Amino acid sequence: MEMEKRNAYFEGGLKIRAEDNGEKYIEGYFAVFNQETELWKDWFEQIAPGAFANSLQNNDIRCLFNHNTDFVMGRMSAGTLELREDAHGLWGRVKINERDSAAMDVYERVARGDITGCSFGFYPTSEEKRIDDDDTWHWTVKEADTSEVSICPFPAYPQTEIQARASEQAEQRKQKLERQRKALKEKLEAIVC
Repeated sequence: MEMEKRNAYFEGGLKIRAEDNGEKYIEGYFAVFNQETELWKDWFEQIAPGAFANSLQNNDIRCLFNHNTDFVMGRMSAGTLELREDAHGLWGRVKINERDSAAMDVYERVARGDITGCSFGFYPTSEEKRIDDDDTWHWTVKEADTSEVSICPFPAYPQTEIQARASEQAEQRKQKLERQRKALKEKLEAIVC
């Protein structure tokens, strides 16, 4: 399967924090481990613990607003974004630039509870797939080459971001039909002989 960038979204968990020195932060979990998200009916994906370890060590991850690369709120190399994995997931906090009115607007919207969603953009470089007997599909992302985390007003899986899954689903259904046809043909040949 061709590797395609995907975004995973989570609702809730973002909060604001103001330090005694006046610095303002938005913090929370940008990803939660072992939590299945239904992409669509009978199709689920989850993130495995440790999926971000390589990215945290090697990537200069940015915090964006709503995956907009023109709206950078923080960056690891600048020290304005802190990310770490723990037993629950990928926790992070972004330091708000108070001289940036757009960043302050996002901060105030999170403070009011108008924005609670978060996300991360990644390439799945290692994943496991399981198909249950009832044709329910489960993916576990073992390693996510992560380039950005985002604060998002609408945490959901947009269809355009999961086209790789859709094409794989169509191929697997085609292969299943082919196996069923072959089995039926073998049964018919056995009866005729």
